[in-house]
Amino acid sequence: MGFARTCSVALVGVEGVVVEVQADLEPGLAAFALVGLPDKSLVESRDRVRAAVVNSGADWPQRKLTVGLSPASVPKGGSGFDLAVACAVLAAADRIDPRQIADLVMVGELGLDGRVRPVRGVLPAVLAAAEAGYRQVVVPERTAAEAALVPGVSVLGVRSLRQLIAVLADEPVPPEDELRGEGRPDPMLAGLTVPGAGMGAGLLGSAGDGGPAPDLADVAGQKAARLALEVAAAGGHHLYLKGPPGAGKTMLAERLPALLPPLTRRESLEVTAVHSVAGLLPPGKPLVTVPPYCAPHHSATMPSLVGGGNGLPRPGAVSLSHRGVLFLDEAPEFSARVLDALRQPLESGHVVVARSAGVVRLPAVFLLVLAANPCPCGRHALHGRGCDCPPSAIRRYQSRLSGPLMDRVDLQVQVEAVSRTELAGAAPAGESSAVVAGRVREARERAAARLADTPWRINGEVPGYELRTRWQPAPGAMGEAEHDMERGLLTARGMDRVLRVAWTVADLAGRDRPTGRDVAHALQLRTGVERGAVMAGGPR
Repeated sequence: MGFARTCSVALVGVEGVVVEVQADLEPGLAAFALVGLPDKSLVESRDRVRAAVVNSGADWPQRKLTVGLSPASVPKGGSGFDLAVACAVLAAADRIDPRQIADLVMVGELGLDGRVRPVRGVLPAVLAAAEAGYRQVVVPERTAAEAALVPGVSVLGVRSLRQLIAVLADEPVPPEDELRGEGRPDPMLAGLTVPGAGMGAGLLGSAGDGGPAPDLADVAGQKAARLALEVAAAGGHHLYLKGPPGAGKTMLAERLPALLPPLTRRESLEVTAVHSVAGLLPPGKPLVTVPPYCAPHHSATMPSLVGGGNGLPRPGAVSLSHRGVLFLDEAPEFSARVLDALRQPLESGHVVVARSAGVVRLPAVFLLVLAANPCPCGRHALHGRGCDCPPSAIRRYQSRLSGPLMDRVDLQVQVEAVSRTELAGAAPAGESSAVVAGRVREARERAAARLADTPWRINGEVPGYELRTRWQPAPGAMGEAEHDMERGLLTARGMDRVLRVAWTVADLAGRDRPTGRDVAHALQLRTGVERGAVMAGGPR
């Protein structure tokens, strides 16, 4: 009779649950039972573990073997339990000391040859282990850098089960040659990516491909849209760009991430955890340090946008763009149900997806950018170009973006067609992303200083009640906004969002609190109606 225990981690969304892996050997006919609510891939670990142990030079116990995964009520899946199961079995068979593995957390898949292969979700798994009080983890060598991002945890990266047995048994560690030859792909990285993940292409923008980031100086003209982009970046305000085809809406949206400041350490860990679970971490870059950018096609389904899939839900586009930008080009072409599903995460900053296999809470704090043509043909309101769409078709097209969704969008800007003079370069060139990003950084620093000792860091996060009671604008500044609300042009939510934008405009201008001119500018950015108090120079 032999018994041993160690630990691993089961991932539920991007959150982890520490699982105790117990192995028990009893006299009887040789058999291997795995209990504790495993899925199909985990049940198959019996064959992987047996082959890995034998090919690592250890003897497989010829007795009745039962491996239990506790707590049994938590669904468990994936191949990341292989390493813990193998070590628990070897400890129960007295190949290694059971006391050596009792307080270890092990995450890794075993190949039939005994090599330890990397798995997705190592960072959230190690975070869960650290929160549970564990201080030593064993992971595949390829993901050791990712696991080492968690402070206060000692990480051991191993290439093979044979090496781990030697370390635990205090024996000389055998060398393991690389499987990859010169000029050949690394097969060990296959487990870190998900085939057909869809939104992996361009997900991280310049952070993922190593190329130069798109620069705002590339955009011809569009002074009003540039200013709206700056305000959106400074305050974390959602943006709607409406204009004819070829005006530069997509170019503007693609350059928004470059205006955002780098992620803080905490934000980087949050974003990296989501991308690790989704299998979208760039090779060799264990930590995401820049805001992600996600631009799904307009044929995207609801599970691909908010999260879902078979079994336990997987992160969708709203979570993959956490702390970054979610760009929906040709927004009216999206399904109305898909667009309206964004309303809840826009308010709460997270999305809760319920499936028969379980309920998952995924982070979803993102900056939404919508882009749309004015009509199906795109020529509505263009002088001399003749729109062929009947009025009923234009109304139907524009009504695809529901009122409740648009009420949550702070900035709604008309993007005008580029003139020949602007396109030819005769007009003065616009500012670069670096110059605008500098002003955005200063505005965010002013907001962060004002919001110190609160849960919020940017104006777009502050609840309206707090703005109305703790940080009031100049006396009489809200008069025009209140008048619009009385006429039904603004909802209560819209009034709060106008005040948030006014604070951002004031921060960009270096003012201590919003004036009537700042509120008028915020109203113009929200409604598209020019206000007399707003001068052509914008907030500065």
